[in-house]
Amino acid sequence: MLSINDLENSSLIVLNGDPYAVLEVRHQHIGRGGSNVQARLKNLRTGQVLERNFKPADSFDEAEIEKKKTRFLYEHRGTFWFVDSDNPKNRFSLPVEILSGKGGFLKQNLDVIAVEFSGNVIAVELPIKIDYKVTEAPPAVRGNTAQGGTKTIVLENGLKVNAPLFINDGDIVRVNTETGEYIERVEKA
Repeated sequence: MLSINDLENSSLIVLNGDPYAVLEVRHQHIGRGGSNVQARLKNLRTGQVLERNFKPADSFDEAEIEKKKTRFLYEHRGTFWFVDSDNPKNRFSLPVEILSGKGGFLKQNLDVIAVEFSGNVIAVELPIKIDYKVTEAPPAVRGNTAQGGTKTIVLENGLKVNAPLFINDGDIVRVNTETGEYIERVEKA
């Protein structure tokens, strides 16, 4: 059991049955009253960030999170299928809700990290940068640079991204999975 004095940045605790990561901790002592701790917590299941005050009598269980390397196989009717990298016979599926908006960045045979809590996969961590092949890129129109010179391209997994005018079909581009923005062209077609 952890007390409020044991809370540190990046601690993992269980609160109301859900695992939380501690983002920030501030100890407060007001006048003659007792001290308390104000903490910013991130729910590892939903990604929701909240602030919570704790009294000295509060205690927490330490969350036991396990991370394992997995590979994304395919998506079928809103269900995403993965395989354990160490054991190819161990396949599992996750509904789209668990991926919390990251499903659009997945492509076949992409290595990801599955986060497990109490034997269940609660989240998937993607690499920050992923390379994709451009399948559709409209031609650049001469004189179309007044607004910064970008166009919307379609990637191999159906994801649409704004990119510079010089990107063409068949190019390989790098995309930031946290922001969903184009970063650079890796290879020219």
